[in-house]
Amino acid sequence: MTQPDILILMVDQLNGTLFPDGPVDWLHAPNLKKLAARSTRFANSYTASPLCAPARASFMTGQLPSLTRVYDNAAEFSSALPTYAHHLRRAGYQTALSGKMHFVGPDQLHGFEERLTTDIYPADFGWTPDYRKPGERIDWWYHNMGSVTGAGTAEITNQMEYDDEVAYHATRKIYDYARKQDPRPWCLTVSFTHPHDPYVARKKYWDLYEECDHLLPQVGPIPYEDQDPHSQRILDANDRSNFDITEDHIRTARRAYFANISYLDDKIGAILQTLEDTKQDPIILFVSDHGDMLGARGLWFKMSFYDGSSRVPLMVAAPQMEPGLVTEPVSTIDVCPTLCDLAGVDMSEVAPWTEGHSLVPQGQGVTRTDPVTMEYAAEGSITPLVGLRTGRWKYTNCLADPEQLFDLEADPHELTDLAADPAHADTLADLRQQAAVRWDLDRFDADVRHSQASRWVVYEALRNGAYYPWDYQPLQLASERYMRNHMDLNVLEEAQRAPKD
Repeated sequence: MTQPDILILMVDQLNGTLFPDGPVDWLHAPNLKKLAARSTRFANSYTASPLCAPARASFMTGQLPSLTRVYDNAAEFSSALPTYAHHLRRAGYQTALSGKMHFVGPDQLHGFEERLTTDIYPADFGWTPDYRKPGERIDWWYHNMGSVTGAGTAEITNQMEYDDEVAYHATRKIYDYARKQDPRPWCLTVSFTHPHDPYVARKKYWDLYEECDHLLPQVGPIPYEDQDPHSQRILDANDRSNFDITEDHIRTARRAYFANISYLDDKIGAILQTLEDTKQDPIILFVSDHGDMLGARGLWFKMSFYDGSSRVPLMVAAPQMEPGLVTEPVSTIDVCPTLCDLAGVDMSEVAPWTEGHSLVPQGQGVTRTDPVTMEYAAEGSITPLVGLRTGRWKYTNCLADPEQLFDLEADPHELTDLAADPAHADTLADLRQQAAVRWDLDRFDADVRHSQASRWVVYEALRNGAYYPWDYQPLQLASERYMRNHMDLNVLEEAQRAPKD
C-alpha cells in the first residue's frame, strides 16, 4: 500500500450546527463548500470536551480527558501519550504543524517533527482552575462578555496576525513537499485560531454579511433563574452580570463571527490552490476543536454540552471514503484512529486505551451504534460533567447538578429537559447505567482536584526567581536557506523548483 499524504485543516470554536451538510447555504464559504462536495460529511460530530486544550489533546490521541489528564487549558499534555503524529511518524511519515494546538508543558511537539510557528496561547500552568474556590473569577484569563460588546471590524488584530502567519508557513511547507527532497509521505496539520472570539473581522469579509438574515440566534436569551445550574456558572464565569448585552451587540458579534468563517475560507482556499498548482492530492480532514453558543440561550463561547458549543464540523476527503452525509453521532476522538486507518498504520499496541473508532467504515456505508462520550472539567464547572450522545438522545450527568435528557430529533434546540418525565424513565435509566459503566464521577473529581492543586504549587514555585518559559520558539537554520557558499547553485535551483513538469 502506498502511504497517502495527509492534510489536516483545523479551526477553533466553529459551531457545528452551521455544518448540517457542509457549510449552510448562506455562509460565504466557497472553498469549504467545494471541499464538502468531495468529502464524507459528519453532520453530528461532537467534541470530546468543549474547551481548547482538552479537546485538542483528545483529538490527537483518541482518548477522553479523564485518560489524557488534560482537563483544562492549563493541564500538562504528557509526552508519553501517543498522538496521530507519533503513530504516523513511527510509520515513516514526516509530520509538521503550522499553528495552534495549545500544548501545555515542556513538550511542545508531541510527535510533530517540525513546528512552523509558535502557539498563540501560553504553555504554562497559569490558567489552572481551582475547584477549591468555586465561583472565583480570574479576570485576566477567563472569558468575559467584552468580546461581545467590543465586536466589530479591524484590519489587523492579534488573531489575524497569527492566522496570516499560519497560512503563510503552511503554503510554504506545501511547496517544500512538492519539491520532493524528502521521499517520505507527509502529514501537515494547519491549525487556525479563528473564528474564536474576540469577534473582530476585516471589512471585506464583514461586508459580505450586511444583509444576513441570521444575525440573531434562533433561541433567544433565557433568564438567569431559568437556566440550568451549569449554564448559570458559565454566565457567572463570563462576568455576564457586569455587561448589558443588547440586540445590536448580538448582531455585531455574530456578523463578525460569520465574517471570520469567510476569512478562514480564503486562507483554506489558498492552501488548496497551492496543492492543485503543485499537483499534489493528499487526504484532507477538516475539523474544529469545539463550537460557540453565539448568543443562543444567552450563552456565548463554549464550556457547555449544548449543541452550539459541543457539536463541530468534521469532513474527510479520502479515496477510501465516499462523498456524502453521515448522520450517526461521531466524535473528535475518532480522528486519530481514522487517520491511522487511512494511512495503513497499526494502533493495536495502544488500542485498549484508545476510545475512538475509525470513521472509514461509515464512509463506506456501515452504520455505527456506539454512543459518543463527552467530558468537561474546566472553568465554569465545580466538579466534572459527563455526557452521552446516542441515536436521538443526549444525556448529561454531574455530581453537583440534576441529570439532563434531550430528544434531539423532536427538540433540536434542547429546550425541553425530559429527565423528570415519567414517559422517558426507561431511556433515562438506560443512559444512566451506560454512564455509570464508563465513569466513576467521585474518582474523576478527585483526580481533577489533585491535578489542579499540584499545578498551582508548581506554577507559583516556577514564577519565583528565574523563569524559563515553555512557549515554543520556532527555529530557522539561516545557513541552509536560499543560497549559501557550501551549495552548488545549479543543483540548488533545479532542486527548489516545483512541480517538475
